[in-house]
This record gives sequence, C-alpha cells and structure tokens, in this order.
Amino acid sequence: MTTDSPRTIEVRDLEKRYGDTAALAGISLDVAAGGLFGLIGADGAGKSTLLRILVTAILPDAGSARLDGLDVVADYREIRRRVGYMPGRFSLYPDLSVEENLDFFASVFGTTVAAGYELIAPIYSQIEPFRTRRAGALSGGMKQKLALSCALVHRPRVLVLDEPSTGVDAVSRVELWDMLERLRDDGLTTIVSTPYMDEAARCDRVALIQGGRLLGPPDAPASVAASLESPLVAVRGAADRAGLLRALRDLPHARHVYAFGEWVHYTDRRDAPAATVAAQVERSLHAGGFAGAEATPARPTIEDVFMERMAAPAGAETA
Repeated sequence: MTTDSPRTIEVRDLEKRYGDTAALAGISLDVAAGGLFGLIGADGAGKSTLLRILVTAILPDAGSARLDGLDVVADYREIRRRVGYMPGRFSLYPDLSVEENLDFFASVFGTTVAAGYELIAPIYSQIEPFRTRRAGALSGGMKQKLALSCALVHRPRVLVLDEPSTGVDAVSRVELWDMLERLRDDGLTTIVSTPYMDEAARCDRVALIQGGRLLGPPDAPASVAASLESPLVAVRGAADRAGLLRALRDLPHARHVYAFGEWVHYTDRRDAPAATVAAQVERSLHAGGFAGAEATPARPTIEDVFMERMAAPAGAETA
C-alpha cells in the first residue's frame, strides 16, 4: 500500500494535552483506503488518545483529523455512523448474553444482525454456539471475537481497534490477525494499535509512536526494519547475562545494547559491515573473560529500529 493511494484517514499536526502531559505532540499521518495500518508503541505512547480522537470520543486541542473525508470535530455524528470501534478494554454489557449484545449494537445503528451477518459470519460463527452465555462469562479470546463482531455488525467503512490482542492467548492473537487480513482483503480500511512488535509485520504500513510523537515517517514494515543504519550484532553464550550487558555497554564504540529474547542485541557507532563488528565484539568479550560468548551479524527487526529511535536525542527524528 503506497502513500499515493486514496486516503481514508488524514491526520495533521494533531495535539492533545492532559494537564502538563502532552499525550500527542504534533502527530501527522495518512491511512490508505483499504489498508491495514498499525500504530506501534508501548503503554502511554499516545496510541489510545489518537484513536479516540479519530472515533470522536474526545476532542483534539490543536491540529486536524479527517476520517472517510469527514472532519472529526464538525462531522462527528456522521463519522459515528461510519466507524466501527473496539476500545482497549472490554466494554460490552457483561450481564447480557452474546446474542443480546450483538442485537443491541445492531439496533443502535438502525440495522439488524441478519443484515450484517455475512460480514461478521467468519468471526461470529466461532462463538455463535455460546450465544446464550453471558458476555462476562466468556474467555478472553471469545470476548475479543464478540467485541469485533459488535464493531462490524453495522458494516462500517472504517474499523478502529485499540490493542485488540492484549490479554488474550497466543492462538486467539493469531486468529484475530487472520481475521483482520481477511477484512483488509475485502476492502475494509483498518487502523489498529498494538504494543507487540511481531504484529507490526502483518500490517501494510506502520507508525512507531512514543511520548506522543512519531519515531520517523510511517512506512511498510520491511522498509522500517531495513532503515536501521547502525551495524547490528546478536550476542549470546554467557552465563552471566547481566555482566555481558555491562561488558557490551562498556565497549568503546557501543551505541545501544539491550536484551532480545535469548540474545543480547548490540549496535555499533562505526560505519562498518556487521560481520566485521561481530568479529571484533567477540574478540573483545573473549579477552574480557566471556570465553563462551558468540557474536553474529543479525537482521534488523522493527523492534531494533524502535529501540534505536526511542533512544535518539530529542529532535533527531521527524514525524
């Protein structure tokens, strides 16, 4: 999905403050029509604030945003008819059954479950056998499927999901993203926030956000991962992991050092091939008493780019 595609969401210099805290500090981005766009960041990064502005739940302090060609402030009533929204916390009625929740949300939009059933069928069919069960008694994955069905039952033009996979099991996470890809293939524009870097790869384009600012321009996941300029080396094989981290950070050309699963990722300040840096790092570690340490060149991921951009001095990146 290219930025030259028709745009369904346009955000320009958006700002929002809560007292002295800037939740959004000049955010600008576009989401292409029919695209699956990921907003990637940790808790408190500003993701929920941006999405709540897009669905007209709160007002921005400055800047502008348009959804499906409509202004989020002036045209809020019409936007609410066109958008499907799934907030971060389960917000359905726990004392109503599965089918009662779905019937209620359909009625709010002046439609019926039957009219929207074709769209929600791949999702709802998985929980339909439990349609008489109270929503509050569902598992995390089933609650997720019900919430998504309620967000889609009125056939929205835009789908907005705030951390939909948080707190659910790994299988349900995969199933959710399979569903989002099918909806994208059917032409539904979707913007989804997540703190999970591995989910970013399933989006058409992603934006990294931290402290209310974008960490660089939105781009395709592969392009974001490839944008890491520093040589990246993966290190493992030391029993003293904390000591290994300290030793790597003490190397004269160390840029960033952080744990990465069973490995430790190290980026270097020098403009040199990663293989050359890895060999030098390994020799230094062996000389420093880490005889079992192994250092190899690593392929950058979105998480590596996020870590580097997050640690950069203020003003080093543009949104």
